[in-house]
Amino acid sequence: MSQNNRHESLSSPNRRKAFLVSGALIVLALIAVGFYFQHSSSAPDAKSASKGGKRGYDNDAPAVVAIETAGKADFPVYLNGLGTVTALRTVTVRPRVDGELVKVTFNEGQMVKEGELLAEIDPRPFQVQLQQAEGQLLRDEALLRNAQVDHDRYLTLLEQDSISAQQTVTQETQVKQYRGIVEMDKAQVNNAKLQLSYARLTAPISGRAGLRQIDQGNIVKANDTNGLVVITQLQPISVVFTLPEDKVQAVVQRWRTNEPVRVEAYDRAGKIKLADGKLLALDNQIDSTTGTLKLKAQFDNNERALFANQFVNIKMHLDTLPGVTLVSSAAIQHDNQGAFVYVVNPEKTVQLRRVTLGPTEGDKVAVLSDLAAGETVVVEGVDRLREGSLVDIAQKDGLAEAVDPSTLVKPEGKSRKKDRRP
Repeated sequence: MSQNNRHESLSSPNRRKAFLVSGALIVLALIAVGFYFQHSSSAPDAKSASKGGKRGYDNDAPAVVAIETAGKADFPVYLNGLGTVTALRTVTVRPRVDGELVKVTFNEGQMVKEGELLAEIDPRPFQVQLQQAEGQLLRDEALLRNAQVDHDRYLTLLEQDSISAQQTVTQETQVKQYRGIVEMDKAQVNNAKLQLSYARLTAPISGRAGLRQIDQGNIVKANDTNGLVVITQLQPISVVFTLPEDKVQAVVQRWRTNEPVRVEAYDRAGKIKLADGKLLALDNQIDSTTGTLKLKAQFDNNERALFANQFVNIKMHLDTLPGVTLVSSAAIQHDNQGAFVYVVNPEKTVQLRRVTLGPTEGDKVAVLSDLAAGETVVVEGVDRLREGSLVDIAQKDGLAEAVDPSTLVKPEGKSRKKDRRP
């Protein structure tokens, strides 16, 4: 081996070691630079965090809120339920005799009165039957009178002992026989008159006529399945609705006062009132499958806004709370300890106050205790509040208030960017 080759073989490990040491120094330098920049960039965040709050915001500034003044008024208590309109009477008008339908006198959807003529079946066959019955009655009445005259004469002869008693008894029996025949003839006449009256189809109740089921000119039969028309009574009309079983005792106590219980019917959306009525009856058992009790209310339905089988929302006036404190439901907050509100003090600080809630109607809630009328509560901006927080009022009772511009905190990043402008 030559001297040069021996020198290169000895120097190659030294070069490799130097290369590794240089690479390690470079890596350590990069780590140090990264740590420096990371520490310098997180310093503002640490400052802001030490002041309390998220980066870019000053949590010591007053929170901008909207407030409302608690009111005082009589508060009606309602129970709500879903009901179905049910007609007090629904009748299908069917013919009672066979014949041709020769006249229809009503219009579909027309309001009809009880006894009003709806249609007529050809009366001529029944008029003929009536004439036959009346003729047979006249004949048998004549026979009865003749037999009665003979019986009177026999009695006279019997007194004179000119006729046997047997003949008198026989004549008396014949008189009774003719009298029975006459009575049967009278029944036949009455039956013929009844069949003739059935040829006229009249409204059995007052109400609204539905769609016609058969047209004029058709042959109808007694007790036809479809009938001629269905009449539904709309005035008055009832609604059957349900209430949860936990409300039953309150309803029963109210019912026992024997005072009318006012009930209101609203459309499916619950916005438009359709009719006013009163509670009519309570069912005698609770449905075990649904845990509800059925109740029936009656409505005069003067506006004819209720139709049979219509779904409606029911509001039943159960009671009225006199002079209670009222606030908007937006002011009520909840946690694991119950309901509370933020009350705004004259110093524009808030106090967390636990309250006892009563019933709710619309967007108003009755507060039964620990809040007086005239006190102000926060309805918007509660997410940044805690006990003793300062507030700046932007809105009071729906009216805008002047806001202190200094309370409008801007993100810190934007302010630094603004400072760099020349």
